[in-house]
Amino acid sequence: MAVRAGVVVCVTSFLLGALFTHWIADSRTLWKSPITDEHLWIAASYYSILTKGPVHLLYFLSAIVLIGATTLFWSLGDAKAGNILFDGGSIFLFGMTVIMYLNSVLPNIFASFSILPSHQLVDPFPSGLKAVTVDVASSHLICSVALTGVLALQAGRFWAEKSDEDDVDAVLPEDVKAQSSKASSTK
Repeated sequence: MAVRAGVVVCVTSFLLGALFTHWIADSRTLWKSPITDEHLWIAASYYSILTKGPVHLLYFLSAIVLIGATTLFWSLGDAKAGNILFDGGSIFLFGMTVIMYLNSVLPNIFASFSILPSHQLVDPFPSGLKAVTVDVASSHLICSVALTGVLALQAGRFWAEKSDEDDVDAVLPEDVKAQSSKASSTK
């Protein structure tokens, strides 16, 4: 049980780390005010670099996601109440992250940033590309929050299971005492 939770936490942490590498671009479009053409060109250039990266990285990330999803579904298969609650919520958040990334982030990055026009950082940013750039950054933020929710649910699951174990340990010594007194009275 602990191994499965450990795998889910490690996979989720790895994916969060991968999303945090986009902070150099996302922070300029989400957290800087006002958003300047320079910020948008930096973000667009970063996304353009991602489109030219080796395809093996996408395969690697896909394998990591598959390991995490498989582990979550495997853990849900125990059909314990805690697993249904915590792992069900984790599956929902994990699944929504994967769906958002596949349907929003990757298509926008590959369709809009594969070929950027020649530019200087002070050149006006194309208005049609501005909405896509902000949308990709927003999607990264939403995915990060959802994966943080998976970590919170897994921490809650650990806490709940630990609490249950403590309750059993607190009750068990009394039961053992009662059984030992019954055994000594029959002798």
